[in-house]
Amino acid sequence: MPNFEPNTISELEINISQCTKCDLAKTRNLTVPGDGNYNANIMLIGEAPGSNEDKTGKPFAGRAGSLLDELLMRSGIERSKVYITNMLKCRPPSNRDPQLSEISACQPYLDLQISLVDPSVIVTLGRFSFAKFFPQVTLSESRGIVRDWKGIKILPVYHPAAALYNPSLKPKLIQDFQKITTLLAEKDNTSLSNIQTQPNTQLNLFE
Repeated sequence: MPNFEPNTISELEINISQCTKCDLAKTRNLTVPGDGNYNANIMLIGEAPGSNEDKTGKPFAGRAGSLLDELLMRSGIERSKVYITNMLKCRPPSNRDPQLSEISACQPYLDLQISLVDPSVIVTLGRFSFAKFFPQVTLSESRGIVRDWKGIKILPVYHPAAALYNPSLKPKLIQDFQKITTLLAEKDNTSLSNIQTQPNTQLNLFE
């Protein structure tokens, strides 16, 4: 892996494609760094690539991805407008859960992605991505509850794959995804309010 710190997502993706930091490099076909708008206000973070992702190099390319597309569409959000990635950038064998050592190896990549994209909202898909930000609380007790992390709104939701195995979770996912546009609207209103109050502050200096 190159010994320089990438300054763009494109450079980071090159780094990831050459990564040999854990044993997943020995079994992968393609790395799956991420996909979408590099300047997105919304970032979605999943768990790990599956077999379809391993073949295409794109996150959420299988059945869970189809459901994710539906959830975004129902919320009035275009997939091309968001940035999607995973905790791991390579597929674990047999789609097993990520191991702590693998999460640790990939963590610098994810941290840099968050820094470079600089989203207003991060939607964590599943318990592994939520645990990155709030390891002391469980997803079951926190699902749908917005939290602040370093100035970014974190919205924890169930992983779309969970709804494929348990259809009763789908209405909850739909409900939680509806909150994304509200969060963005609140962010925009706050920014607009700051702009509108600025002239008054300047005028007061001359009174």
